[in-house]
Amino acid sequence: MGIRAEPQPIVFVIDDDVSVREGLSALFKSVGLQVKAFTSAAEFLQSKAAPDCPSCMVLDVRLPGLSGLDFQAELAKANIDIPIVFITGHGDIPMTVRAMKAGAVEFLPKPFRDQDMLDAVQAGLDRDRERRKRAGDTSKLKASFDMLTPREREIMAFVTAGLMNKQIAGEIGISEVTVKLHRGNVMRKMGAKSLAELVRMADALGVRRAKS
Repeated sequence: MGIRAEPQPIVFVIDDDVSVREGLSALFKSVGLQVKAFTSAAEFLQSKAAPDCPSCMVLDVRLPGLSGLDFQAELAKANIDIPIVFITGHGDIPMTVRAMKAGAVEFLPKPFRDQDMLDAVQAGLDRDRERRKRAGDTSKLKASFDMLTPREREIMAFVTAGLMNKQIAGEIGISEVTVKLHRGNVMRKMGAKSLAELVRMADALGVRRAKS
């Protein structure tokens, strides 16, 4: 079976200037990226364009209706996590600071160099790939954790709190042999090769560990 290819990344361009939209679309397509361009934040929202692939948004600060910075805040509220590269012909320092504090990848004043734009978008796509990988890893862990029985989850909590098999047996009133059996099942079902790895998994899942 071949390795599954990553879906082709996409760049969303939101700018009310048709020449900017066309210029950026041509630039991104020239390096093999998908592009979808919009004239306003409202048009993007109506399109329901949330992607199932690495993505980045190039967003003009000044737009008809919702401004770029306000749109950034709306996306965050809606838990739409798309890295943003801001562009502006009217940038000022407070605006830049606000955008970067809210997580923008870059803030490029017009006119910008094509290479600066490509570098910024690449950084955004890399950031989104990393976020998607973390989300995928967590959902796989959650699926494995859901396969554990209630007793196995209880054992996992004790084991990752650092309790020995004998202590766990005493805490929940079962034999040490039974604890070992459950512990083996937990390691196998979670795909953990060591206790340290199981502890990392428990942390990622937010499993509340019992106190020794």
